[in-house]
Amino acid sequence: MTDYRHLSYWLSGLDEPLTPRPGLPGDTDADVAIVGAGYTGLWTAWYLAEADPTLRVVVLEREIAGYGASGRNGGWCSALFPTSLPALARRHGRDRALAMQRAMHDTVAEVGRVAAAEGIDCDWRAGGTVMLARGEAQLQRARAEVAQAHAHGLTDDDLRLLDAAEAAARCAAEGVRGGTYTPHCAAVHPAKLVRGLARAVERRGVRIHERTPVTALRPGAAVTPAGVVRAPVVVRATEGYTPGLPGQRRTVAPVYSLMVATPPLPEETWARIGLAERETFSDYRHVIVYGQRTADGRLAFGGRGAPYHYASRVRQGFDREPRVFAALRRALGELFPVLGPDVPVTHAWGGPLGVARDWAASVGLDRRTGLAWAGGYVGDGVGTSNLAGRTLADLIRGVESDLTALPWVGHRSPHWEPEPLRWLAMNAGLRVMSSADQSEHRTARPSRRADLFNRFLGH
Repeated sequence: MTDYRHLSYWLSGLDEPLTPRPGLPGDTDADVAIVGAGYTGLWTAWYLAEADPTLRVVVLEREIAGYGASGRNGGWCSALFPTSLPALARRHGRDRALAMQRAMHDTVAEVGRVAAAEGIDCDWRAGGTVMLARGEAQLQRARAEVAQAHAHGLTDDDLRLLDAAEAAARCAAEGVRGGTYTPHCAAVHPAKLVRGLARAVERRGVRIHERTPVTALRPGAAVTPAGVVRAPVVVRATEGYTPGLPGQRRTVAPVYSLMVATPPLPEETWARIGLAERETFSDYRHVIVYGQRTADGRLAFGGRGAPYHYASRVRQGFDREPRVFAALRRALGELFPVLGPDVPVTHAWGGPLGVARDWAASVGLDRRTGLAWAGGYVGDGVGTSNLAGRTLADLIRGVESDLTALPWVGHRSPHWEPEPLRWLAMNAGLRVMSSADQSEHRTARPSRRADLFNRFLGH
């Protein structure tokens, strides 16, 4: 039996057995077959069952609910969307871009509403996000982000600039020059959320079959070694694991994000760090880091920096990169010297997230084939997956709504380049961003190389 608890700090402490649900017993018929029991698949199932309890919904999962990113992420239920507001406006116009961002704002509250209604105790705390500017180059990016947000219709109520004292009052990291704050984020225990959501959909009549790998998707069917689920609508909700499906190798690139967690810290340490409202936090460096104060008083801290693996391979051994774990612990010490060299890391873990070629998340349903999809969240999936689930439920039921009119609906990202070009480009980009951070730390000037790379990505 697989020990699923070792996959993340979040899964390790759950007060429930992680025994897999029964697998698919054989061929069966359904109205909707969903592949993947993470946030996207389960939110889709929940909203379908809520809207029409007569629908026969079957969820198929290769391992257990919450095995992937839904049980391992940083616990930010945020309004972040992988395509920036200015980029959305260039592609779809200002009004549609603003509608997309407002829908993301609403999504944060919606996740909290459903969790409360279903009795899912996921350590929810809507403390917002503080983004720190540590150095002149980062401060310039903070100012530019606020100016762009306001130019596209947001206000200080959505995103505001902080001076050094205001930023440090929320998160007293070393060398803070300023920052930004948005209220549109809640810290959550991601594994409690996904596991609670799985129980909630089952209460509504949805069938979840675990340890049931899907080997092929085709119009009208999801094929597994145990049998075929025949359904007029088949939803792909596999995010970073999508390349493992036939014909999907270049749909998204699986990029690994890794995390560490400290033991519970004493109150005198928290008094010096801050995060009194359990704000999630990051800074304006190029290689993303992210963290939260957990409900039991730990610092959970993660970041990118692990290499992309050739041919979009996803393996359990890639979850653990000692070099990246060590870099994360150093970064924690640099941010919060109060931790000193002696505060240990009690948990270290990671997993893949999904990145589309144009860095654009999407959701859609091909009515000709009945094949639906959602994903490409680039690590912003805790909130975005809820919006995806609500949107898919409307699309599947043929309901025209404000959600189905959003600009990400029906978007088709181009495929990633074939190998070895994909491997070369992904890892070259990581090196560019890492060197840009080092250069800005030395010179205090924004890196032109990073700006050029971001323009290449369409950010």
